[in-house]
Amino acid sequence: MEINVYERYYEAEGSFSGVARKGALVMLIGDSGAGLISYRAAVTFFPHRDADDFAVSYDAYFEKELFSGKGRRSRKKEAAFLEGLRDTVDALSAEHGAAVLWDRPLREERRG
Repeated sequence: MEINVYERYYEAEGSFSGVARKGALVMLIGDSGAGLISYRAAVTFFPHRDADDFAVSYDAYFEKELFSGKGRRSRKKEAAFLEGLRDTVDALSAEHGAAVLWDRPLREERRG
């Protein structure tokens, strides 16, 4: 079962497939089943042409596996991954010439 442990929309800078991206969705994703758990940090950049445009693009989606192994969801692990999420997403973004503007959230965070 996949669950978005954390997600929040932010303003962003970048260009993919010739299209300027002014928004980003940042996520911490947990996936569990059959006694196994994995966590991934992910970011996707989208055009955000106006205040109502939250149409996520999949041509600018990047993720990094943070953990995979036996176990189940753990608030302690999730807290540790959330603490390092910004650094992980910054590294993923920089690899692709983009940036999340952390001080400019577009919506409230959601936790699952």
